[in-house]
Amino acid sequence: MSGRVPPGDFAGSSPVWLRQPEDVNALVPALWSRTACKDADGVLHVGGLSVADVVANVNTPAYLLDEDDFRSRARAFRDAFDGYDVYYAGKAFLSTAVARWVEEEGLCLDVCSDGELSVALRAGVDPGRIGYHGNNKTAMELRRAVHAGVGRIIVDSFVEIERIADVAAQLGVVQPVMVRVTAGVEAHTHEFIATAHEDQKFGLSISTGDAFEAARQVLAAPSLELRGLHSHIGSQIFDTSGWEVAARRVLALHARIAAELGHTLPELDLGGGFGIAYTTQDDPAEPAVLAEQITAIVTAECAALGLDVPHLSIEPGRAIVGPAMCTVYTVGTVKQVALDGGATRTYVSVDGGMSDNIRPALYDADYSCTLASRHSAAAPVLARVVGKHCESGDIVVKDEFLPGDVGPGDLLAVPATGAYGRSMASNYNHALRPPVVAVRDGQFRVIVRRETIDDLLATDLG
Repeated sequence: MSGRVPPGDFAGSSPVWLRQPEDVNALVPALWSRTACKDADGVLHVGGLSVADVVANVNTPAYLLDEDDFRSRARAFRDAFDGYDVYYAGKAFLSTAVARWVEEEGLCLDVCSDGELSVALRAGVDPGRIGYHGNNKTAMELRRAVHAGVGRIIVDSFVEIERIADVAAQLGVVQPVMVRVTAGVEAHTHEFIATAHEDQKFGLSISTGDAFEAARQVLAAPSLELRGLHSHIGSQIFDTSGWEVAARRVLALHARIAAELGHTLPELDLGGGFGIAYTTQDDPAEPAVLAEQITAIVTAECAALGLDVPHLSIEPGRAIVGPAMCTVYTVGTVKQVALDGGATRTYVSVDGGMSDNIRPALYDADYSCTLASRHSAAAPVLARVVGKHCESGDIVVKDEFLPGDVGPGDLLAVPATGAYGRSMASNYNHALRPPVVAVRDGQFRVIVRRETIDDLLATDLG
């Protein structure tokens, strides 16, 4: 609902990009899945279904996943990055159904835990199309991954090289690996999700020589096959300038390995981090634009170094599932709070919160929302949507304009919650994690059921 226009009457108490909308009932299409719309009564529809009808069957809070939107975004990356391997980053959101969609649309799959690997294998994903990430993979996890036949393991430390080599030797196989490198590039993103600068837990540094030494050790291990280098520069990135700097440094290492170790690396993984629109201050690029620019960057750097262009791969996660999902809540209480300068803010409390979306508390992330169950003729009010948990930082949407008559029983929907909402959900305050409901062509099906009190108590041995 937010508008990226000059601030209006509420400028003193709201972000500069947020202005009172002309129609508080209208959706901003860029923030929602492609099938989202409102009917004449103001009821939000997704996948050809009224969200009010869906939650009448599954209750709130609930994650609604637009299957057509997910699949179309997956195909958009697959087609734009033709000739690449496109790995869906399962950490964004993974379930058995989603893993099947990923494979059906021709994508590979990244996992970063034994649990994610278990979901992928349960879904029937070809192990050879699975990549395994993580900065602290145990010997047990590695044994299961190697035994399953995963197509590549992304090495993150020297001790891990020894672990994988030992496991592969014991199993009598040669395991393909890639070395994750840190290129010293800090993408324009939140500090906690900028993952390629030096002072962080992931990867092996190019500048200190650790990355080169890791490549040397992998090449010296008979049970390992070095497929290439892996570089991930951050998350929620909107331009390709960071990839340009990273590619230059990573490909220089690629050339050094060829020259000094006599091994030409056949592959290069450029990671993910493609941004999405959470509010109208965000302006993500289309996959076709990203593909054209990233390919041009790599091609130019390879030409400058006298290298053949290696086989490339990328890892979109958020950019596929993020916009495809929204979260629907029921309003419980509403109160007015006086602000400095005589303005007021309406606090709207819903039946979820930081247990189903930790990102506002963890990253200070901004979201939008809309009244989803009816049309309102009331004037907009500046609102803050908050959860029901015992934390003052339990904020769902920091700043938004909602109808002034919003009240108990109304449904609110928050767009772009597909990435990390359910994946990072918790049982804080012993909350029950919401279901994930796939909607498509006027039908819905629960693909991850709501937790129950019995689920909650099952692990409590008393």
